[in-house]
Amino acid sequence: MTGLRPRRLAFLGTPEPAASVLRALAGKGYEVVAVVTRPDKRRGRGSALLPSPVKAAAVELGLEPVVTHRAEDVIGSGAELGVVVAYGRLVKPPVLAALPMVNVHFSLLPRWRGAAPVERAILAGDAETGVCLMELEEGLDTGPVLGLRRVAISGDETAAELRAALTAEGTDLLLTELASGLAPGRPQEGEATYAAKIDPAELHLDWSQPALQLHRVVRVGRAWTSFRGARLGVLRSALGAGPVEAAGSGVADGWGPAVAGASPGGLVTSRRGVAVATREGWLSLVEVQPEGRSAMAATAWANGAHVAPGERLV
Repeated sequence: MTGLRPRRLAFLGTPEPAASVLRALAGKGYEVVAVVTRPDKRRGRGSALLPSPVKAAAVELGLEPVVTHRAEDVIGSGAELGVVVAYGRLVKPPVLAALPMVNVHFSLLPRWRGAAPVERAILAGDAETGVCLMELEEGLDTGPVLGLRRVAISGDETAAELRAALTAEGTDLLLTELASGLAPGRPQEGEATYAAKIDPAELHLDWSQPALQLHRVVRVGRAWTSFRGARLGVLRSALGAGPVEAAGSGVADGWGPAVAGASPGGLVTSRRGVAVATREGWLSLVEVQPEGRSAMAATAWANGAHVAPGERLV
């Protein structure tokens, strides 16, 4: 594979970040002779069958005739290299034996091998992550690394925002390496950690946890809690006083003592914000989504719900 400058590619991927990479490859003039993606699935209220983002991008690019749901179809396709981005399935040994493949993986390998590297990096409080271009082999994200880019993680960055930054870096890394000829891979070094798929139960906000950890859960996305027996999504949060301090109130407005005296999950509201007590510190709710409704500012939700003193989230 070293020094390979392919022009005919097979592409394997499923979600929007992968679709972005596919568009970039096509835009640079690479001939994509096979696109492998997950089958159409039912999404949304109408339960209509919808294509994956990669299939939708392939259709836009005029590649629909080469779209398939079987990785084995890349064998004999005429591709010189396979490019894998968030495909979502392991590629079987016969396919790997027939076609060299590289994988754009959103972590600094060997840290966070597996399905959810972006989310796990945020939940663990990592200060940085990155993107690796690696040779694909039979093991789970174990192949030699051809190149990498490092990306800092801010304390408020969401998984969607971080994934977008990693997609941009990964796309540039891939295009640079393909144009210059693939460099020799180096073995991964360091302790391997594994990024298991996020279980929905992990996204439930347990208010007996510290505010810092709960803020990380919100940043991952799809965090939720319950109020008056109904589900309440928490889309954005801020540590400490958040918008309250920014508005110039803070303890002077009675927030500090009120939150300090509340049990975990206890709500404290004012015209400037909504705070929730935790085991350590407190979390400001910035944007929420009540069950069956659209997203809204947390202050608008609290005003509409007429939150009473002593009410809690669970």
